[in-house]
Amino acid sequence: MSTVAIELEIPDDLSHFHLPAGVNARLHELLDRQDRDQSLSAAERDEAEGLVNLAEMLSLLRLRVEQAKAAGR
Repeated sequence: MSTVAIELEIPDDLSHFHLPAGVNARLHELLDRQDRDQSLSAAERDEAEGLVNLAEMLSLLRLRVEQAKAAGR
């Protein structure tokens, strides 16, 4: 696996690192349907998987920013 280092200017307000409300609502709608044993179409499963991946990436980015700020970088 390769590693790429990217330098970014990070806003002071970390609340920007989350899914927008409408996108988050759509993700929860899909996951709630799945939890209620309602089948999702292949496109909906792909959409849900992509949104989960995006949410996880944003959470990881937020965590890394918090760690960097704590380390004084």
